[in-house]
Amino acid sequence: MSDMTQLPDLMPVLPEIFLAIGAMVLLMIGVFGGQRISFLVNGMSMGLIAATALFVLPFGAHFGETFGGAFVLDDFAYFMKILVLIGSFFAIAMSWAFAKSQAFDKFEYPVLIVLATLGMLLMLSANDMIALYLGLELQSLALYVVAAINRESVRSTEAGLKYFVLGSLSSGMLLYGMSLVYGFSGQIGFPEIAEVLAHEGASIGLVIGLTFVLAGIAFKISAVPFHMWTPDVYEGAPTPVTAFLAAAPKVAAMGMLIRIVIDGFQPVTTDWQQVIVFVAIASMALGAFAAIGQTNIKRLMAYSSIGHMGYALVGLAAGTQIGVEGVIIYMAAYLAMTLGVFACILSMRRKDGMVEEISELSGLSRTNLPMAILLAVLMWSLAGIPPFVGFFAKWFVFSAAVEAGLYPLAVIGVVMSVVGAYYYLRIIKVMFFDEPAEAFEAMPMELRFVLGLSGLFVIFFALMPGPIVQAASSAAGALF
Repeated sequence: MSDMTQLPDLMPVLPEIFLAIGAMVLLMIGVFGGQRISFLVNGMSMGLIAATALFVLPFGAHFGETFGGAFVLDDFAYFMKILVLIGSFFAIAMSWAFAKSQAFDKFEYPVLIVLATLGMLLMLSANDMIALYLGLELQSLALYVVAAINRESVRSTEAGLKYFVLGSLSSGMLLYGMSLVYGFSGQIGFPEIAEVLAHEGASIGLVIGLTFVLAGIAFKISAVPFHMWTPDVYEGAPTPVTAFLAAAPKVAAMGMLIRIVIDGFQPVTTDWQQVIVFVAIASMALGAFAAIGQTNIKRLMAYSSIGHMGYALVGLAAGTQIGVEGVIIYMAAYLAMTLGVFACILSMRRKDGMVEEISELSGLSRTNLPMAILLAVLMWSLAGIPPFVGFFAKWFVFSAAVEAGLYPLAVIGVVMSVVGAYYYLRIIKVMFFDEPAEAFEAMPMELRFVLGLSGLFVIFFALMPGPIVQAASSAAGALF
């Protein structure tokens, strides 16, 4: 009698199973209930994500590997998954007022957000190239649809098409790189690839494959030179979709990149370090200079996002545990700042609809002082001005680069921060010193809540950095 095949341990993957089943249930509710219950699906989606974060992750799962080592749950995956779930939860919450005012009440939207979130969670726990690609494509396919979800808008349709075409190109590059890595190493698992590299070194073919893999992932984090989709998609997609694209997917893609280069290619750090250094410098420079002339605040945030991914990569370029810790802290700060800014952008609404021009913020301090003050704080933080969280985030990544001997990279990062501060400070000048424009409608309660939480984190991080820094340290330690 032959032995029965042993079933894999499903406890580490319980959050993903819970989220997948929940997404299917929500889809069926939406299909049979129609658009009239879209707000119910919205609320249930938020409840599903919150339950995953508050119940399943802490109590229902335990650290370990499953599916033959293809899926791993460790401190790093756990911390980054919490960030992703927070980003997805608030992205759905911020869409409520927009849905009411802009005929955006589609039940498909929150379901697609949940499916994209499922893909992100899989990406963060992927421990081999096949699992990574499956998670990445699940996320990407949902995001392509959600970018073009407003079929009545030419801009939204164009944004979705651009995102799809360029995303398909990046997926092809990623797959080609993975095939080269597999061909020259004979392995698909990251620990196994690292073992081969430690014993045999890196061949030219494997380094070329690694370069293609990094290029494919650079598209997902909007890093130069694969950033070209970002400004158009950010501007064209509905604003709640842009808020989502700017937050959780960036955190997940950065976490995926960290796991690949640290778990899989740490023995050849000098090879991938050169690529990361170039991408970091190019992203910081483009983010600093290209945003200066922008008049649309969503396009400005697109270039800001490109620049901030460059700053985060400075920490990764160090290739050390302290560097990875800095990147994790940076992504937590970036998530909080981005959600707060988009809560303000979604509040730029008058009776005749949404506005997106920076000039529409003129004199905001005289028409809505609390919003002006909090938006100014967020802009100071994005610029890296102390004592806000953005300053400490940059401090961690630049310190890691200095400790690794990457002095030119750290200096370039500081200089680009000074250049980039111009367009953030220009928004503050418009709000506080220009003649007031017509007042916006009252900020909805959910946007006030998101903006308030973001502002509290940005302002008071300096007083209580311990829990975040300690959690980031544990997360980074899991990879070394």
